[in-house]
Amino acid sequence: MQQDEFEILVKALCQKESLPQVLEALKATEEPEVVEAAASLTGQFQLAEIEGEKRIYHVFTQENEQGEEQEYVEWVMNDGDEMLKFVAWFFYAMFEIKHKDTYQAAGRTYQQPKRQ
Repeated sequence: MQQDEFEILVKALCQKESLPQVLEALKATEEPEVVEAAASLTGQFQLAEIEGEKRIYHVFTQENEQGEEQEYVEWVMNDGDEMLKFVAWFFYAMFEIKHKDTYQAAGRTYQQPKRQ
């Protein structure tokens, strides 16, 4: 995918209102790797209320060192956050594109989260 195509895609995805809409748009792209990555994530997200916030988690299973299937949970974003946060997570998790580069494609500046 060329840089200009990536920028157009990122900007279009950021206009979506929900995570399922973003995944559907990703599955409708002309890039087979993006379609496959989005399809592999379908059904792997859960909403949970933690500390008064509705958080969206990526829930997946993977073999641990003992060869046993183990469930893992990764906090992706809060419900109501802008979709750019999910788009940046998707491209980093699936293609190792840095958050900074995805934000830049959207015409935004990435702010590193503060450690607590």
